[in-house]
Amino acid sequence: MIPYGRQDVTDDDISAVVDVLKSNFLTQGPEVERFERAFADAVQATYAVASNSATSSLHLAYLALDVGPGDIVWTPPITFVATANAARMCGADVDFVDVNPETQCMCVDHLRQKLVMAKHDGRLPKLVVPVHFTGRSCDMAEIAALGREYGFRIVEDAAHAIGAVYHSKPVGACEHSDIAVFSLHPVKIITTGEGGLATTNDPVLAQKMATLRTHGVTREANVLSETPPGDWYYEQHELGFNYRMTDMQAALGSSQLTRLHNYIQRRREIAVRYDKMLSELPLMRPPVDHNDLSAWHLYVIRLTDGAPDRAHVFAELRKRGIGVQVHYIPVHMQPYYRSQGFGSGDMPVSEDYYERAISLPMFPTLTEADQDVVVQTLRDVLAA
Repeated sequence: MIPYGRQDVTDDDISAVVDVLKSNFLTQGPEVERFERAFADAVQATYAVASNSATSSLHLAYLALDVGPGDIVWTPPITFVATANAARMCGADVDFVDVNPETQCMCVDHLRQKLVMAKHDGRLPKLVVPVHFTGRSCDMAEIAALGREYGFRIVEDAAHAIGAVYHSKPVGACEHSDIAVFSLHPVKIITTGEGGLATTNDPVLAQKMATLRTHGVTREANVLSETPPGDWYYEQHELGFNYRMTDMQAALGSSQLTRLHNYIQRRREIAVRYDKMLSELPLMRPPVDHNDLSAWHLYVIRLTDGAPDRAHVFAELRKRGIGVQVHYIPVHMQPYYRSQGFGSGDMPVSEDYYERAISLPMFPTLTEADQDVVVQTLRDVLAA
């Protein structure tokens, strides 16, 4: 089976983790801070706050922006459920903005139209969360301009986009947002096993996320309410969580980060090769943008009218050893969100995309020979 995604763990990665296992700290040690600093530098952000998952990082980001009951959060339906769930975990209401039919990123035109209606109805969002689907940045400059006009804050769901570039700056620099959140799951660009990371240029937001991830507890002398009687002293200032990353995970992340450029370059080579090899088949290929560079976490094709049924194509590819996947079932169609009042027909572009989408294998160690097998198998299935 050729999977749709696969981690790449090297001897250097293993050595980095073993060094931590032999050290005095397995967690709450120096490796997390070192990884945070290296990641912030890599994406040209001022601060980075690591956690045990991207879902945790989203939750921390929303809480840092004071999202809570009575607030409204907007995000696109084409994302993993965590983007919306983190808002519900804060007690906020969720609504959805349909996607651009070419990129499946948040559609700026739909966002603008929805904002006009929401202002009229007195239901403007407190927070908008664009999702950089497949590793391609949303049009953040336009979304930020709308944020200034309508008064909402912005968190970038950049789970797919470590190494992506928007307007000549790395995604995560937060030039057009308050916070950007990344995933370090094994199928993502780099991995810590499980893990998440949030970047920001705001020291207040960074400090709040760092405090909330550790039970709301702090030892920072400048924020303590009284002079500490000894080194044991700490204070809980907020109701926080145990969302910490371990030093073992951070050491793996730091080692992986040294290969980020190579990983992204290889993913782009695979995407360009797919684009050429699939040009004659009855399907829509993802658009290649030569100005803003995608991280190519996913390579998603869409079947066109006249092609075999998606379920049949998917099953046949799996049967023949090609581990394809579908990203994603639109969030508003999940039973939980249907119970919140959403349903089929609410987001027509997202729903049409979902009916046609198949993610092909995409990971940096995918060989050309295996890629040839993927394409030939797809060609055979579509011709059958």
